[in-house]
Order: sequence, then C-alpha cells, then structure tokens
Amino acid sequence: MDSPTFPLISRREALIAGAAAAAAASASAPAAAAPNAPPVAASDAAVPRMKTALTVNGQAHSLDLDTRTTLLDALREHLNLTGTKKGCDHGQCGACTVIADGRRINACLTLAVMHDGAQITTIEGLGTPQNMHPMQSAFVKHDGYQCGYCTPGQICSAVGVLDEIKRGVPSHVSGDLTARPMLSADELRERMSGNICRCGAYSNIVDAITEVAGGRS
Repeated sequence: MDSPTFPLISRREALIAGAAAAAAASASAPAAAAPNAPPVAASDAAVPRMKTALTVNGQAHSLDLDTRTTLLDALREHLNLTGTKKGCDHGQCGACTVIADGRRINACLTLAVMHDGAQITTIEGLGTPQNMHPMQSAFVKHDGYQCGYCTPGQICSAVGVLDEIKRGVPSHVSGDLTARPMLSADELRERMSGNICRCGAYSNIVDAITEVAGGRS
C-alpha cells in the first residue's frame, strides 16, 4: 500500500498558518468581561459635610466642614490658627497638641465634627507676646526650645500635665495609683513623653514646667 503523501511547507508558512488559526479562534470566542474601571472620584457636591460649632480661644465659630477634616486642619486651614503645628500627622510627635474641654489631645488624630460644641484652647489662646502665660514665660526663661517648631505643642501639653497632677490623675510611673502624684522629674518626663523635641531641649523643658508648678504650689 502506498504511503500517503503530504504537501511540503516551509517553517515560515507553518508559523503563519498557526497564527491565522489562533486569530480566528479568538475572534469567534465570546468577549471576556472588561476589568472593573477605577471608581470615579466623588465630586465636591457628594462629599458629606456637617455644620460644626467650636469655641476656640473664647471665640465662637460655626464651620461647614467635610466630615473627614481633622481638628488640626480645621484650626489651621479654616480658622488660620497656625500656631498649632502639623508634624508627623500620625499622633507620634505631639506638635499638634491642643486643650479640648480641659484635656490635652493630639489634634491630628481626631475629627473636628467629633468636637461639636467643644471649648478648644490653642497656643494663641494661652497668651500673647505682650501678655504671656506663665508656662510660655518659663520656656523663654529656661530656653526650653531651639527651632521652636514643637514648642506650641510642648507648652499646651505642659499646661495639661500640671492640671492632670492637680486632679490626681496617675501616670505609668506613679508608684501608688490611689495616692496623689508626686511632682518629680520622672513624672514630668513620662507625662511629656508624647511630645518630641528633635532639638533635644528636654532638660530645659522639665526645668520650665517645674518652675511653673512650684509657683502654683
């Protein structure tokens, strides 16, 4: 029986034929689902907003805010109170410390709308160059700063620290949680540990706080 004969084709012709067959199969197959398009950014009109009342440094303000606005940004961008500094924006440096309803907080870690009706005190509300708060005067006297960037937060925090000690709030280094906290360097350093001074003026800061505490006592 004779062997069947096949037409001889070149390698080039074989590749062309294969490519044509693949293209034909692809054209006949159902189209694959297109990947999801990236979400369209919400317009300003779609951003949730809320009217928020804040009393800052004794002055009442009514703000219409994006609900995602931090208290820090509300103070700096909406009320132009730039004494409160934006450092790490993650609650790690303390440069944004303000006093809210009598308690020191990191303004970068809380939303402004969460403080509707609150009393907020910033560095501008503690004192002025002509009439400084005792803590501000002590920082100047003891050279409790170098570059000064963290100083507003340091001072607001220091004022809050002395109020905590006065109210008997213990810290992590308090020996007896039921006893009145002692005004010691260890207590002050622990309570101020959330405020970072990149210039390293810590010992002078402790001296300034100690002087003010002594004057009050």
